[in-house]
Amino acid sequence: MTHPAQNLMKSLALFLCVAAAGLHAQSKTGTTIGQFTLIDPGARSAAMGGAGVTSSAEAVASFYNPGALGALGKSDIQFTYNQWLAGITVSDAIAAVRIGSLGTAALAVMNLNSGDIPVTTVEQPLGTGEQFNVSDLLIGIGWGMAVTDRFSFGIQVNYVSERIWHSSVAVFGVNIGTIYQLSPDGLRIGASLINFGTKGRFDGTDLRVSYNEDPTRYGANSTLPATLNTDYFTLPMVFRVGLGYPVVFDGANTLMLAADAIHPSDQSESVNVGAEWAFQRVLFLRLGYQSLFLKDSEVGLTAGGGVQWDGLGYDLRLDYAWASFGRLGGVQRVTLAFAF
Repeated sequence: MTHPAQNLMKSLALFLCVAAAGLHAQSKTGTTIGQFTLIDPGARSAAMGGAGVTSSAEAVASFYNPGALGALGKSDIQFTYNQWLAGITVSDAIAAVRIGSLGTAALAVMNLNSGDIPVTTVEQPLGTGEQFNVSDLLIGIGWGMAVTDRFSFGIQVNYVSERIWHSSVAVFGVNIGTIYQLSPDGLRIGASLINFGTKGRFDGTDLRVSYNEDPTRYGANSTLPATLNTDYFTLPMVFRVGLGYPVVFDGANTLMLAADAIHPSDQSESVNVGAEWAFQRVLFLRLGYQSLFLKDSEVGLTAGGGVQWDGLGYDLRLDYAWASFGRLGGVQRVTLAFAF
């Protein structure tokens, strides 16, 4: 490895360690915005328990680790539909295009929509006749590069907005990560920092109220226009580090093992593990487990599979994933991908 590459690795490792040091190992559930950015975006990694920090087999892996962009072998386009909990839908798309020696550029979009929800009040618990919804949006631009044949890094800048009825908030976040392969077709080490970004607070007509400065004073203006100010919120910052190791049985059968350790800013640490069996690079079966060692976790077992067709220099893939959410039921995803 060249000296510039070694210096770059040391600089990125130092940045990731310093940034991760700011994450506190305690539960702060409900204190951040943009939680949808942590929903597993693709069916492949979701079926493997969300252990995706060392994956570079698909463009959507950049949501876990932008370093995957630098390790992509082909340009890749993916679309995922996720039937989330309580009728909520999550859709995402990403296009990663190789630009020769300059690396790989990517454009990603992710959207969460709650559907229409009846408005209820204390006085009208059965509904006012109005409806509201929640809509979240992420638009990201990423770039990754293979510094050597074993080391790649990447960065992705995201615009993240969250809207609840007539009030919204928007912030920017940065994802940065690296992947290092110890030997050809051997152990891989990945590390990433997700959602390192700005603060924002909600604003909108839902926070406009009428204010009575002195209710005891007769004749005073009881409808002074006022605005409720919310706190400033940050994105849920997550530091991931993981290992991936392929076990090659013969020319037809390969078993990929992966494990991610997760250190979030608003929750306790946990571990995701997963495995993928590939037959002739045509049929794939996957199994995983999410959030090991996380107290009071509702998530757990994951499973799925996929098929791939290679022809005329193009790859067409279809993947499916199911994930258990305990008492909340199961979640299903479908991903369609095209590589060229």
